[in-house]
Amino acid sequence: DIFRMTEPKRTELSVKNKRAILISALLPNERDNESPLTELRKLAKTAGTDVIDSVVQIRTKKEHVNYLGKGKALELAALCSKMKANVIICDHDLNPSQVKNLEKITKTKVIDRSELILNIFATHARTRQAKLQVEVAQLEYMLPRLRHLWSHLERIEGGIGMRGGPGEKQLELDKRIASKKIQDLKKRLLKIESIKREQISSRKDFAKISLVGYTNAGKSTIMNCLTGAGVLVEDKLFSTLDTKTKDLNLSKGKKILLSDTVGFIRRLPHHLISSFNATLEEARQADLLLHVVDVSAPCVIDQIKSVNKVLNQLGCNEKPTLMILNKIDILNDLSSIPVLKKIYKNCVAVSAHTGEGIEDLKKILISTIFKEYQEIELVCDNTSGKFIAYIFENIKILHNHLEDNEIHFCLMVDTMQLNKLRKLHKEVYNTDLQITSKTRDQESGGGNQG
Repeated sequence: DIFRMTEPKRTELSVKNKRAILISALLPNERDNESPLTELRKLAKTAGTDVIDSVVQIRTKKEHVNYLGKGKALELAALCSKMKANVIICDHDLNPSQVKNLEKITKTKVIDRSELILNIFATHARTRQAKLQVEVAQLEYMLPRLRHLWSHLERIEGGIGMRGGPGEKQLELDKRIASKKIQDLKKRLLKIESIKREQISSRKDFAKISLVGYTNAGKSTIMNCLTGAGVLVEDKLFSTLDTKTKDLNLSKGKKILLSDTVGFIRRLPHHLISSFNATLEEARQADLLLHVVDVSAPCVIDQIKSVNKVLNQLGCNEKPTLMILNKIDILNDLSSIPVLKKIYKNCVAVSAHTGEGIEDLKKILISTIFKEYQEIELVCDNTSGKFIAYIFENIKILHNHLEDNEIHFCLMVDTMQLNKLRKLHKEVYNTDLQITSKTRDQESGGGNQG
């Protein structure tokens, strides 16, 4: 196989332990309350980079040649020489010519925001699925930027029907190999995505909730606080890449499946959104989204908007959402909480670190997830396969047991499901369905009769 014969060895893109200078060219509509390079500095720290200086330029329009403009680029070159920097990290995405021109002027390696994020993802990927997703994103990012990044055969002799004949340029060969690799990886990811959908659809007996939010907002801490899942918690961006799903047991047998997903960020590379389809399937299939917000962040509104933008791209913007205002324990001014609750109606303030507000969150989850449901008990003959099969396939079963050739069910049903049960029972037994309605938990809002 020609592609295996010429399988390229990629250049190491790690910026770990590098001395970096951060740069940003801000347009008027990009200024906000946060320091321009705060987030990029956190990304660089997560990647293990030593940030030694930064350069911010205010511009009225974009500079398409070398991003900063010639004068500022020359100043940057002098700074790199003085500080002995060996990498420049840009807060925006650069096109290949901008990278080439900046590197020519500064004599220093230049990477942009997307490449830095991809580098972090590659470092944090642990499972086979995450590694495949990151590799696809890296290849899609690198494909238009290939400039002899790989070194292998200079020429390939082709046969009938093959383009790789004598004289084919190395760059063209690299691009063909990368394109085929992307196709192969995507096929493998489609299989994983299909399996993931089947796994999620098999959980229809339980309500499904997904944690979403800006990276480092505290999703994993809340997951651990609610379920004791033991998910890795670090004060770093994108410390969690792989989705984890755990049981969340609420009072009186009400069980929910809670999933922790990858964090979002402003200007998240579109390669990552498309590559992480399988991972984000949990959010698409969820009955409720828990949007975790770091209320201590200087630009909390901007972070909320960034997450909502990605949710819109995923087709999740219409899903029922509960906003969790996290980290109230480190918030200096609590007056921002009522303001956020006024803007975003469905909110609850908590501290996942101290546990404050977690019990209130559980009560809200019960009333939100089960508000359209009623808890009923029914008994049926265990020989009625059709009726029993319908229950197991379509109804949320809280518990059941066999007694004297009869199955005793405790179920959570909505009005439509209850009507269907009555109709099916009439068809199978030719009698009306006898059920016992149970009172909802006091903590869920209490007193509701089915």
